[in-house]
Amino acid sequence: MVEGKILKISGPLVVAEGMRSANMFDVVRVGDYGLIGEIIEMHGDRASIQVYEETAGLGRGDKVVSTGAPLSVELGPGLVTQIYDGIQRPLETMFKKVGPNLVRGVEEPALDRDAKWHFVPCVKSGDRVTGGDIIGTVQENEVVLHKILVPPRRSGVIESISEGDFTVTEKVASVKADDGVSFTLELMQKWPVRVPRPYAEKLPPNEPLVTGQRNFDSMFPIAKGGTACIPGPFGSGKTVCQHQLAKWSDADIVIYVGCGERGNEMTDVLREFPELKDPRSGQSLMKRTVLIANTSDMPVAAREASIYTGITIAEYFRDMGYSVAVIADSTSRWAEALREMSGRLEEMPGEEGYPAYLTSRLAQFYERAGMVRCLGADGRVGALSAVGAVSPQGGDLSEPVTQATLRIVKVFWGLEAALAYRRHFPAINWLNSYSLYKDRLNDWFSEHVNKNWRAQIDEAMRILQLEAELDEVVKLVGVDALSPDDRMILEAARSIREDFLQQDSFGDIDCYCPLEKQYDLMKLILSFYEKSKAAIARGADVDKIADLPVREKIGRAKTVPHDQYKAAFAEYEAELDAELEQVIKEAAEQ
Repeated sequence: MVEGKILKISGPLVVAEGMRSANMFDVVRVGDYGLIGEIIEMHGDRASIQVYEETAGLGRGDKVVSTGAPLSVELGPGLVTQIYDGIQRPLETMFKKVGPNLVRGVEEPALDRDAKWHFVPCVKSGDRVTGGDIIGTVQENEVVLHKILVPPRRSGVIESISEGDFTVTEKVASVKADDGVSFTLELMQKWPVRVPRPYAEKLPPNEPLVTGQRNFDSMFPIAKGGTACIPGPFGSGKTVCQHQLAKWSDADIVIYVGCGERGNEMTDVLREFPELKDPRSGQSLMKRTVLIANTSDMPVAAREASIYTGITIAEYFRDMGYSVAVIADSTSRWAEALREMSGRLEEMPGEEGYPAYLTSRLAQFYERAGMVRCLGADGRVGALSAVGAVSPQGGDLSEPVTQATLRIVKVFWGLEAALAYRRHFPAINWLNSYSLYKDRLNDWFSEHVNKNWRAQIDEAMRILQLEAELDEVVKLVGVDALSPDDRMILEAARSIREDFLQQDSFGDIDCYCPLEKQYDLMKLILSFYEKSKAAIARGADVDKIADLPVREKIGRAKTVPHDQYKAAFAEYEAELDAELEQVIKEAAEQ
């Protein structure tokens, strides 16, 4: 154990001397309160310590004690449904112990030491196991089957293993290692947050993360194991978009990291998730969710740790063979914490004061995502998808955090204030956004939804791009100067925007849209466009087509219940044909 003394205090940064024997990233206890900190820089016998709690009251000469271990998280049964702070302290347990306000120096184990879990082994004495092998399971709740893994880099022959009820720290198995020394396995293991958990092989992502959001699934899809960012100005809907992803994505486990955002946004998650039902399991959404809350009124330094805490827990569930989604809101606040600590360390600043290593730190986070073949003899596949919100000041997408993120991620969902002010939600700009997974996912959509999926989406994007070009003409000479075909393009684009891209996140039906319904809804809109073009060629009046009674029904088609829409859409198609024939007939009579 290394003990030093405080030399200097600057906000969350503490410099201590007499720490020559300590290591980088060791966790330390600072002052009489035992504040939790982490060594982030060493110069001789001086250690610069990032303290994760309020440092008021500390003084020169106060003791600093190194624990000799890096910042780690506890991994085991009891993680799901929990809400932790940035360094994995259970907030509910702390509330019961010290009340609604965080008290400095309080330490609580992340996993309940008294709870009993029923362990069912799936190996027997004499079996050889290696790192990543599953030795048994615990039914954590109705949704999550928790698989107990041999820690990476450990191997040997099972000496004993038993079924029964255990706490997370009790021995469930004994293993004789290759060197002849036995070690025990418990339900819990620890892992340093800054070290990525190993895997056997990284695989190309070839399956979409289905979210039930038409903008994401149809226009700009993300793959399981993919990376995405949602940049946008204040009020454009970043948090609601991320809530929708956390609620409705078909990930097995969701890790939601509230990093430096407002406390009321995390409150919304806590209130809504237990009440909402997962469309796959029918159980509460909270039963597959882990929350990491380090809101704007909590210690700045712990924001940086919260991102690593979240991604490490996600890797643990990925190693079980699950599809995991990490939702980080927002990486801008995390970058601001980096900037503050960099300034206090007196490092050379980069653009806008951010540290020069900003891009590499962001890359370290996003590159821990991916679809992988996990360690273990069964060759199971797990996926970790990472979605980060970016909050550029004033919506300036040229600022360093946004630009650094865009160089790393493969999906860009660009939110725009102008669309939000027009009450178009989600306010994703379809002309600026992109997904680099489209080609890779084309085969999956063709096989599981419809072979015309990609052609239909490309046609919709073509119409939207033509609308943007025609808008410039309309601003100069007015809509009446356009040809009937061009005016029909504007009508079709309006229908795509208002009837397809807009989605009600608070609606009972439209909050989630299955892939088949997304395809049929777009097919209905494009059918209206194609049939209207044919009617115009036969002399129909474009103004009368725009005012057809069936347009109202097409506009409300997205709110038809999911088990009734096919019959309704067929009815709308028949009505469209009849009404167009009537318009053509009236034009011929004139």
